[in-house]
Amino acid sequence: MADFTPLLPGDPEQIGGLDLLGRLGQGGQGVVYLARTPMDVRVAVKWLYPAEDEESTERFLREAEVARRVAPFCTAAVLSTGVEQGRPYIVSEYVEGRSLDRVVREDGPLTGGDLERLAIGTVTALAAIHEAGVVHRDFKPGNVIMGVGGPRVIDFGIARTLGPATMTSSTQIGTPAYMSPEQILGRGVGPGADMFSWGCTMVFASCGRPPFGTDGTPAVMHRVLNTQPEPGLLDGRLGDLVRQCLDKEPQNRPTAIDVITRLVRNPEPGADPLTEGARQAAPDAGPTRPSRTPMLAAAGAVLTVAAVAAALIVPGWLRPATPTSQTKQSTLSTQADAQSAGPAAAPSRAAPAKVPLPGGAITLYESPSDPITLTAYEVDDADYARQSLRGTFEAYPDNVDSLVSPDGRYLAGRPEDYTSDGYDSILITDRQAGSSFRVRTVREPLDTSVRAWSKDSSKILLNLNRKTEDKQGKDVWTTLGFAILDVPRARVQVVEVADDSIRDGDFGWDAEEDGVIAVSGKDEALRFFDASGNRTRDLPGVGPLASGTVDVFSPSGRMFVTDCPGSDDGDHCLWDSRTGKRLRTFSSDCDKVLGWYDEAHLYCWEYDNGAEDEVRVVAFDGKLVHRLLESADKLEVAPYFTIDPR
Repeated sequence: MADFTPLLPGDPEQIGGLDLLGRLGQGGQGVVYLARTPMDVRVAVKWLYPAEDEESTERFLREAEVARRVAPFCTAAVLSTGVEQGRPYIVSEYVEGRSLDRVVREDGPLTGGDLERLAIGTVTALAAIHEAGVVHRDFKPGNVIMGVGGPRVIDFGIARTLGPATMTSSTQIGTPAYMSPEQILGRGVGPGADMFSWGCTMVFASCGRPPFGTDGTPAVMHRVLNTQPEPGLLDGRLGDLVRQCLDKEPQNRPTAIDVITRLVRNPEPGADPLTEGARQAAPDAGPTRPSRTPMLAAAGAVLTVAAVAAALIVPGWLRPATPTSQTKQSTLSTQADAQSAGPAAAPSRAAPAKVPLPGGAITLYESPSDPITLTAYEVDDADYARQSLRGTFEAYPDNVDSLVSPDGRYLAGRPEDYTSDGYDSILITDRQAGSSFRVRTVREPLDTSVRAWSKDSSKILLNLNRKTEDKQGKDVWTTLGFAILDVPRARVQVVEVADDSIRDGDFGWDAEEDGVIAVSGKDEALRFFDASGNRTRDLPGVGPLASGTVDVFSPSGRMFVTDCPGSDDGDHCLWDSRTGKRLRTFSSDCDKVLGWYDEAHLYCWEYDNGAEDEVRVVAFDGKLVHRLLESADKLEVAPYFTIDPR
């Protein structure tokens, strides 16, 4: 079924003698209609907005006629052109199917063979377009239709022939997130501009986000011109080729034929893919007679590869449309460790028990196979803690913080009131011994909020805070340092940190929990301090910590997670804990990451899921796997999960 909307008031009933059935879309150059020929064949008609003058209309029609020479096997063939009411139009083949943009946003990114078939099919289309002497100039996910026979490139509305007018044009045309630097600068464009756009489109297909972002035209254009791209879930030869296509200089980008050649030929075992790709694209076979033009030299290659691409493109990637759009399911990856940061199958899980929790409309979905367990939570400023790792929950109305130790033996509670002699304190309940003891920490007006237990249940990390009031009388909390409470010895070490960058941050354990502390500074660096408060090293530019430093590091300690620097909500970055190297970036429907479910999954809040908020497990491909907790949307719930010591 064709996907179109009814005609609007003011739309013509016919264009060029063709009956218009409805609207297929509207863009910056004109409106696209679904039309029917007298032979009852459906076609697409793009009716452009009025041209500046008659000469512009004639030039456009000449160039559109050139576009009719493009081989139709991977494109929507241009059938005819004309002028209606002084406005030029193009009649092209109607390709039924969803655009790549819709497929990714509704069903999630493409991976594996689907992604490779898309790459080969679309770059073959560009090779055919360039062979006809045309530059598309607006290649993007919205102009790739995922038809039954494979991807088809559409919309030659702003395509230009390869001639002096193109190479000297100062007109800035295109879609900013997919425009090449030379387009943004208003310089002449050639086939290299399309290859840049192709690289951007492949990144989007792999992760749902173009490599230079989408947050406003000026910001995107600045990044296209000045910053390195985020290359998405692209590795191997395809990743290498896309990175080359995104080079700022058009002369450094491979041609469409180069890309095809390297994608369809396997390198010899042990060969470097970059070197091998270059060798295959230009084999050393001795002196050869130069071709009259690069395009003519490429013609044979296009025809040869077309058959290969046709065999590779199968309708297996044609996913049915779903009523619920998963707009943030995306996966970005750069040189990820396949074992530590690669996509993982959904974790096997025994049937969960549905456990109603006290304090409001809250339901826990708990399975004995879960590697983590809910041990405490706060709802509307009331604390609840578990009596054992799998026991019942009890309210602690006099506590500000309540955290159960990983082994389930201890409960650490911070009472709301200071002691009679003006101290903030931590009350430790030893459930095994059936006793409690209190450890005083700092004097009023300072306090020490409970941050996290050590994995061996021997220490508690506290945040050292000072409360003041602003001019409006509102409480303002400033981080001064941290404290480490030694539970067996009932002693606390309070450390004030002389570093202004941490005043708005929170402390957490480092990956090894050997007394080194990590905190996110104002410059989005991860700062490490030893147990005495001395700064030991920085990992700069990693972005804000996703969960406020609780469960930042993976269970093995090899990775940590942040909200990606300068990104939108739902973009998560995974980093190597030792080197600070970015391993992977992906997007999801998560609104707030809470911690690590296991080495290959996170768990997070997903808000506004109907009438309920949910804590769900999320994989590194951005997909939400299963539910852990559900609460009514009106409740403010802060859950604390503990790694099961089994």
